Amino acid sequence: MASTDWTAMDMSEMHDQTVVVTGANSGLGYEATKAFARKGARVILACRSVDRGKDAVQSIREEIPNASLAVGKLDLASLESIRRFAEKLLEEDTPIDILCNNAGVMAIPRTETEDGLETQFGVNHLGHFALTGLLLDRIRDTDGESRIVTHSSGVHERGAIDFDDLHSEQSYDKWDAYAQSKLANLLFAYELDRRLTQTDADTISIACHPGYAATNLQRRGPEMEGSQLKTALMGVANALFGQPAEQGAWPLLYAATHPELSGGEYVGPGGLLNMRGAPTMQESSDRSYDEADAERLWDVSTELTGVSYDF
Repeated sequence: MASTDWTAMDMSEMHDQTVVVTGANSGLGYEATKAFARKGARVILACRSVDRGKDAVQSIREEIPNASLAVGKLDLASLESIRRFAEKLLEEDTPIDILCNNAGVMAIPRTETEDGLETQFGVNHLGHFALTGLLLDRIRDTDGESRIVTHSSGVHERGAIDFDDLHSEQSYDKWDAYAQSKLANLLFAYELDRRLTQTDADTISIACHPGYAATNLQRRGPEMEGSQLKTALMGVANALFGQPAEQGAWPLLYAATHPELSGGEYVGPGGLLNMRGAPTMQESSDRSYDEADAERLWDVSTELTGVSYDF
């Protein structure tokens, strides 16, 4: 599908809106946070490291002095941390107009979260499933239309949900595990939108992917493996093929703000091989639209996180 000519400069003003962005201290989350702030939104940076979150705030305010920013501690590898973060927002009576499920890990060696979940599935999907469920009532109660945007990846196309070995305990391939988690993001985003539609909620759920954006995400796996060669090669690939993180954030920003979206869409860059360029609506893999898998994944996610949604 041909690319649009949309950029972050086309976003409407966002005064009186509050946005929560996970993984906001670097990469796509940082660029999205800056774009939201530039349009007047209040942004809550949900970060695993509060110090890095504060550094991000300072950096953004050097460019946007009047930016309305706050930092909250959120470790998506900890269900306890997710609950604490959500409880604090609810206690502060903070309105939430937009939730951006952005944070993630990619192609790392097999590790487990503190709750014993395979890390890529646990952080990328289950952590955001739990966070969204805990904040959903607040998001739905916000005046006017609210949105939940979940970041997937083009790599989801190689993914399959292995319900018999969700946590890769029998065998582990770092890219298969990543692809599974990104397919789970889409199954969740679409199923969430279906359930919201059935309740006539003013909240919509949209999925997106950034194409190939040059961020630190690509470096973490090789660094965890201790491979200087792979780390260097990833840096070369980013320089040669990756688009700047600022542009990589455009699909997320489009999904979060474009007035013509109605829920259930998949937004990604429309340029070369859907890897770069301005955002447009796209189709994800056939597996991502499997409603039986989506319902099964929802039930399993509820069981694994202990978070149930009240529709």
